Amino acid sequence: MTEYVGQVEGRGRRIAVLASRFNEEITRRLLAGALAALARAGVADEDLDVVWVPGAWELPVAARVIIDLQRHDAVVALGAVIRGDTAHFAYVAGEAARGLATLQAETGTPIGFGVLTCDDWDQAEARSGGAHGNKGEDAAHAALELVDLFARLDSEPSGGPDPA
Repeated sequence: MTEYVGQVEGRGRRIAVLASRFNEEITRRLLAGALAALARAGVADEDLDVVWVPGAWELPVAARVIIDLQRHDAVVALGAVIRGDTAHFAYVAGEAARGLATLQAETGTPIGFGVLTCDDWDQAEARSGGAHGNKGEDAAHAALELVDLFARLDSEPSGGPDPA
């Protein structure tokens, strides 16, 4: 049996981070977590692009354009959708998630999902650097791990895994 596991390794990787301006106080915290994680993993500043979009709804189309440009190894999508008094929350949160998941599956490009879907502001704060960690950091780690995993799978010779 051969087992493959990607590592959170960013050296030589180009990453696009998409950040929603809606609920910007929260998304800036997610962005700070993602950027710190990417730097710790070795992503160079010159290999990193931050792209601001109006809201979470726009994340899938922006990710599509970024992926189609073929300049990046992965995308990290950051946003914060906080439940209100109407059904708007469900449409925005669900379609942003569906759009990003579909795009990742169709293109094979890793997309770290850092879109918070919270019931209230306190939950969003807790998940953007508070008591529940920083989901921007988690999304960056997931994207880098998949890039590394895919590279490992692609580089294996037909005779089996590299013994190194």
